[in-house]
Amino acid sequence: MAQFLLATVLLLSTVNAVPTHQQQQRDWIPVQLIQPAYDFVIAGGGLAGLVLASRLSEDANTTVLVLEAGEAGDDVRTRIDVPSEAFYNGLLGTKYDWQYITEPQPQLGNRNLPWPRGKGIGGSTIVNALYMVRPSALEVDVWSHMQNGQSGATAWTWDSMFKAMKKSETFTPPSSEVQAAGNIQFDISSHGTSGPLQHSYPGYIVPIVGEWTKTLPNVGIPASPDAQGGNGWGAFITPSSIDPSNYHRSYSRSAYIDNLPPRPNLHILFNYTVTRFITENGRATTVEYAQDGWSPRQTVRVNKEVLIAGGSVGSPNILMQSGVGPKDVLEAAGVPVLVDLPGVGQHAQDHIFAQVVFKTTADTAATIHNSGTMNSQDGSVSPFQSFINSALAYANVTNLFGDNAKTLHEQIVANLTTFSDDPNMNPGANYPTVKAGYEAIYQATADMIMTPVGQLEFLFSLMGTTEGGPQSFAIQAALQHPFSQGRLWIRTNNSFDYPVIDPRYLTHPADLFTLREGLKLARKIGQTEPLSRYVTEEASPGPSVQTDADWENWLRNQAGSQYHPSCTCAMLPLDQGGVVDPNLKVYNLPNVRVVDSSVYPIEFAAHLMAVTYGLAEQAADIIRAQYNGVPSPADLQTETANPATRTAQGPTPTSSATTSSSDASESSAAFKLGSVFEEWTVLMTAVLGVVMTMMGGAVLL
Repeated sequence: MAQFLLATVLLLSTVNAVPTHQQQQRDWIPVQLIQPAYDFVIAGGGLAGLVLASRLSEDANTTVLVLEAGEAGDDVRTRIDVPSEAFYNGLLGTKYDWQYITEPQPQLGNRNLPWPRGKGIGGSTIVNALYMVRPSALEVDVWSHMQNGQSGATAWTWDSMFKAMKKSETFTPPSSEVQAAGNIQFDISSHGTSGPLQHSYPGYIVPIVGEWTKTLPNVGIPASPDAQGGNGWGAFITPSSIDPSNYHRSYSRSAYIDNLPPRPNLHILFNYTVTRFITENGRATTVEYAQDGWSPRQTVRVNKEVLIAGGSVGSPNILMQSGVGPKDVLEAAGVPVLVDLPGVGQHAQDHIFAQVVFKTTADTAATIHNSGTMNSQDGSVSPFQSFINSALAYANVTNLFGDNAKTLHEQIVANLTTFSDDPNMNPGANYPTVKAGYEAIYQATADMIMTPVGQLEFLFSLMGTTEGGPQSFAIQAALQHPFSQGRLWIRTNNSFDYPVIDPRYLTHPADLFTLREGLKLARKIGQTEPLSRYVTEEASPGPSVQTDADWENWLRNQAGSQYHPSCTCAMLPLDQGGVVDPNLKVYNLPNVRVVDSSVYPIEFAAHLMAVTYGLAEQAADIIRAQYNGVPSPADLQTETANPATRTAQGPTPTSSATTSSSDASESSAAFKLGSVFEEWTVLMTAVLGVVMTMMGGAVLL
């Protein structure tokens, strides 16, 4: 510890002259002062990595090192801090973006799609659109239930994760003016009040936003009084990661690191990439890192654990470069096999979207931004500059397919075995355990169809469009529970060579069918009162697109990623191709964990930031329980929730704001929740109102 104190004193002496907002560099450390060993070495200084660093270093006797490939971000702090800059002057395509690219996608016109991921202290929380949208309770309980009773699975029930998500945040209600203008509803009891992350609403609402939750009920999607409390369906205005005291972005660095007192036991080194970890006698003992592909490799010893937090691309890449992954892939890349773990890089899932664009008579964020009349002139962030898109709706299959929803479900389930055996549909078909995992994910996703959980997200974008210019808005339709699964793999043993990314978008016909029908509903929303009062014409795709074939041909050349990749290090039983167990430990490696959005076994009907903050908080508690003797989240949540028994009503609102506003257990190859899910059809009618028989009675062929 004396060495840590000396290193910190030397580091502090180098930053005394920097501006106040940068004095938090006290935790940055030059490579020359890296210590020979740390208790925990964290690979990745993004969302989860910084939560872990902050929480684990609360114990003064625990030493923590974070290794981050990107830079600190101080040279672009304004572009990070100002929320609206994400849309007009963001960091995508810069050195703060990994700039990953997919393989050509046959179902999308053989296009290579961008997969941007944040590269810097804060990871994707420095480049994202700030949405704080939680999944529904039923989805989270499905995740827990898929662990088939393994030790620790109860940490991932909704009740346990709900507490963790609230722990991460401090929620501030909107001003009365903003709440009225946006027609915002919320339940303050569903939010945290003392966490590091600031969670609120913009200081200004573009007036047309107030028409969103008035319009959606007219197409059968009711407004939600509390979308954050477990019932994440319906239409609502979501909060964002905004600090209402200054209208700055609140992100993992500003929330979990910048506000810390000096901690000599926490070191953060940026501009250095973890290349691999090295084991001795089956345990990870060393982490190797380098500044770039041409620099010499350096190493640091690990006293307790390696915590991999590289995200859905970075984490499987680190595992495979360390010799953990599918044996045939590793051998072909020239990497010695440490653990033959076929599930690494498999089960990749993502949200894919397209949008319908309307020209409008209303002010948009783009027209106001271009006028410059509401931007700050003194260097501060004006209320308008905190405005970002926040109007959402999650529609279920009844909203989309009406009486044909059950037929869709039956056809999808009937194809499970056929698609599982087909390498064109299931890229892991040649690995028996990965095939079992494909079937488990497929069945779980299919069973959620007949519930109120959203299958499509509709997002109201007011940032201007290429097709319609600044005086236009878009209604995006994004697939939430894809049946198409892809994979990531490495081709070389050079850690700086990007992995191959093949999401296999729209390979499952149900995905194309659902997205097509969602775009029809997006058009209908724009044609529905009161929103339609502000529409002059449809700019894209336009009136020439009418038939199913028209829609499909158009969307194949338009659809892209919402940038929510996950599931590439899935938490599943080992005999289902799982990569980590419910304690987040990599199978057959007792002191290596993965902590980030790659561990989810299914995609959620949500944006992934809020749930990943909860995941990281849970992980920190799980780790501290092992070493510090405190209760683990699983100990505090003794019962594994069965999603088939969760009611649609969810928690009863209590705030007045509502009305004003590593052992693998025995498991089966397929995850089956039984016929109980069929009963959700009845509940959907009660909860979501009118059962629509729209879209011309279309069914999956």
